[in-house]
Amino acid sequence: MRVTQSMLSQNSLRQLSTSYGKLGKLQEQLSTGKKISRPSDDPVVAMKGMYYRTNLTELEQYKRNLSESYAWMENSEAALDHVQSVMHRARELMVQGGTDTLSPEDRKAIAVEIEQLKEDFVQVSNTQVAGRYIFNGTAIDKPRITDANDPSSVSTENSPFTIEVSRGIKLQANINVDNVFNKEMMEVWNGIQTALETSDMDSLKGFMGRFDQQTDLISAERSELGARYNRLEMVDNRIGYQEVVATRILSDNEDADIERVIMDLTSQESVHRASLGVGARILQPSLLDFLR
Repeated sequence: MRVTQSMLSQNSLRQLSTSYGKLGKLQEQLSTGKKISRPSDDPVVAMKGMYYRTNLTELEQYKRNLSESYAWMENSEAALDHVQSVMHRARELMVQGGTDTLSPEDRKAIAVEIEQLKEDFVQVSNTQVAGRYIFNGTAIDKPRITDANDPSSVSTENSPFTIEVSRGIKLQANINVDNVFNKEMMEVWNGIQTALETSDMDSLKGFMGRFDQQTDLISAERSELGARYNRLEMVDNRIGYQEVVATRILSDNEDADIERVIMDLTSQESVHRASLGVGARILQPSLLDFLR
């Protein structure tokens, strides 16, 4: 087969074009730090990248859900701690009010403080987090207690407010509010106040027994909340580990090996320069060159 000058020129230009393409790809990898810039570069890498990114997005959503769960549980824990302090003070006042040496006026003075503690108790029952009531089940747009002097105003809503913190795992973020802010507790508060105002010692003793029962329920509820908080922390740790692994896998799949890219680019530049030199020699001769 006769090799013409045109064939040599076309072949040289084609090889130079291919060399430019390789240089362009390597320079793009070096500037972006990624193996591919479009799915057509490597469909397998692109498909795996979509899957890994979806997994990372899912984990990021679970982390946001975990933050919300933490907010609910930590505010609930703080509220229960405050409630126990209030009830401890109320218990001291009841014991003091039951002393025979006190006058009716003294008991009325104690009843005034009991009323303030009751109001504080109601205020805690209507705690809000991000504009949502956390002690009224799933009825997060309504307060738990609307009237401190009317036990019938206590809401009966007690549905568990669950948040998905991992795939297939939902944790209750609120407490069993019937064990804390219930109608029975408000009846006890009002009964204690009335008994002190009227110096009815028999009623006061009866309400003290009911008060102690409610105190035990609140302590048990706080312990149960602590157990769920511990599990939430375990889920959080696992999600954090999964995120680290998913990020590493995504990096292994998409990120370019910069050291190797630099070596390949240097090598390709040398090849390209050699190709340019050879092409210049091949394309240089013309009719005038032969006539010299």
